[in-house]
Amino acid sequence: MTGNNLAIIILAAGQGTRMRSRLPKVLHQIGGRPLVGHVLTTAGRLEAEHVEVVVRHERDQVVAALEKDYPAAVFIDQDEVPGTGRAVQVAVDALPADFDGDVLVLSGDCPLADADTLRSFLDAHRAAEAEATLMTAVVDDPTGYGRVIRDADGGVDRVVEQKDATADEAAVSEINAGMYVFRVATLRKYLPSVGVDNAQGEMYLTDVPGLLRRDGSRVAASVVSDVTVTYGVNDRAQLAEVGRLLNRRIVRRWQLEGVTVIDPATTWIDDDATLAPDVTILPNTHILRATAIAEGAIIGPDTTLVDCEVGADAIVRRTDATLAVIGAEATVGPFSFLRPGTVLGARGKIGAYVETKNAEIGEGSKVPHLSYVGDATIGRGVNLGASTITANYDDVNKHRTVVEDEVHTGSHTTLVAPVRLGAGAKTGAGAVVRKDVPAGSLAMSVAPQRNIEGWVEKNRAGTGAADAAARTRVAE
Repeated sequence: MTGNNLAIIILAAGQGTRMRSRLPKVLHQIGGRPLVGHVLTTAGRLEAEHVEVVVRHERDQVVAALEKDYPAAVFIDQDEVPGTGRAVQVAVDALPADFDGDVLVLSGDCPLADADTLRSFLDAHRAAEAEATLMTAVVDDPTGYGRVIRDADGGVDRVVEQKDATADEAAVSEINAGMYVFRVATLRKYLPSVGVDNAQGEMYLTDVPGLLRRDGSRVAASVVSDVTVTYGVNDRAQLAEVGRLLNRRIVRRWQLEGVTVIDPATTWIDDDATLAPDVTILPNTHILRATAIAEGAIIGPDTTLVDCEVGADAIVRRTDATLAVIGAEATVGPFSFLRPGTVLGARGKIGAYVETKNAEIGEGSKVPHLSYVGDATIGRGVNLGASTITANYDDVNKHRTVVEDEVHTGSHTTLVAPVRLGAGAKTGAGAVVRKDVPAGSLAMSVAPQRNIEGWVEKNRAGTGAADAAARTRVAE
């Protein structure tokens, strides 16, 4: 069941002390999104009429991190009364009075519950015609989770939190997964009856099923077969484990779409990245944020791409790139550093130990090795010789270098911006270019070479160099 008769409440008010972090727990990231961002993304796929996020700890930071990317979410402040029951109560109170549908309650630190799982959960709730339905799982080690206690007929009798459980209750292996569906009328009726008489001194949402059973109402449970969808994050170790599980899911999805991933264990792909069929990802590669890779491209090994666009059949090896565009059939690497604003044209090349920033490099142009190209416009068919540098900063302002089509620079050329090299121009090795070079001209700025005979023997007598020179002179 999805659609207009559904409200989703996401619990994100907790402090998360076990994370030992200044950052609120729900804002810690896996797969390129905050934990709660994954929950919100899934909620959006369910097309609910209302989506509410309950906040309290560092609420301004949480809201600021989410409101732009999730404009449909409404943020609800929890007051000083602690507990999940109170969190849901304030959210239900904020729903329109005429809303009479079902309420799906999710945890902001459980990012692995996918839309298909939640659709099945909602369908099970409707089919059972229950007042409330709990998602449960059977696990080997239930420590830390609420236990689902069933009656003699196998129905749900109550949920007991870990700290309130007897020894027999603690031995139960069926756990409450922390996801629920309630009829909104049920919550409006029973939440005011939930107290704080428990070990934690909190309003437990899990008290509601017990109250329903006391009154003879039906409480259902939906047992998930894949227990990983219930995993939450309470500390950094769990953050890493849940991140690994999410990444494995993402990698497998792309493999089934025709992407070759040589080593899934060392390949990390964010949820917002897109890959075309016949892309090959080599080991130790990170495809992050909204990176898009076209068909036939080969990425890696040892490569990180952040918000990049890679054209068809491009090859990117041992490269770190952020906010860069790499054209079709272009080659990048090894050991290249592409900073924001780099645009490499089709069949272009950025080679070994090259750094680029805010640079447009035209079709078929090459920056093969040992260069820095920043704040530059490079035309088509250009070859920048080894160690060509754009000197773009004068300690106050950045200046632009323009290199027109078919320019070739000699090794160790320095282009002192602002400067323009006209089409077809060339520079000699070691040139320092401070003035514009007309089209078709050769720019040279080094002094003629002068050899001083015998200088080493005279000024470095007794050194190995002087002795070698003397031996050579005698031999001649």
